[in-house]
Amino acid sequence: MAASQVHLVRHGEVYNPERVLYGRLPGFGLSDLGQAMAEAAAADLVQRGRPVVRIVSSPLQRTRESAAPIAAAFGLPVDIDPRLIEPANFFEGKRMRGPDGALRDPRNWRALVNPLRPSWGEPFQSIAGRMLAAIDDAYHSVDGGDVVLVSHQLPIWTVHRALGGERLAHDPRKRRCGLSSITALSWRGDGPVEVGYSNPAVELQAGATDVGAV
Repeated sequence: MAASQVHLVRHGEVYNPERVLYGRLPGFGLSDLGQAMAEAAAADLVQRGRPVVRIVSSPLQRTRESAAPIAAAFGLPVDIDPRLIEPANFFEGKRMRGPDGALRDPRNWRALVNPLRPSWGEPFQSIAGRMLAAIDDAYHSVDGGDVVLVSHQLPIWTVHRALGGERLAHDPRKRRCGLSSITALSWRGDGPVEVGYSNPAVELQAGATDVGAV
């Protein structure tokens, strides 16, 4: 037997007053609003009435904090899988927008030469490979019930594009992966397919000041 569904949950808003691209940097946890978003995701999963039997998180602080309300709601521990982590990024710790933004500095332009790879961080193919492997392992790790994987915007969106047969390189401004959103996967034949997307924290996002890494 295996899982019935796997749910990919994005973390909530991060406390980031300096508006830097935080990537894998330590010390970036949820804001108060982000905590409310994570609780909205947990409530949404509970309201579905589906038996969640395992919760797995990226090792970063913001995903572990986002997994906590889900774990509390279902009375489960949170396992850690490093394959769910945010990709490393050349621009970590830098402010991207504004007159002093990193994109205006010619010294940083070498990291922008190939957006199809991309040249500023982990290749899209690598992200897709590790995420799909983590999803497959999670699916086969239980005997029935659902598994929740708490991850990040780019890894989740890369899975969406990979499963849809779309080119992995994309415009980050056009991602459909809101804070604390839930992307549901089911299995048909030998592999996963996307069967649903919900954004339970959408009403809270109007007040968000930090929407995550680009």
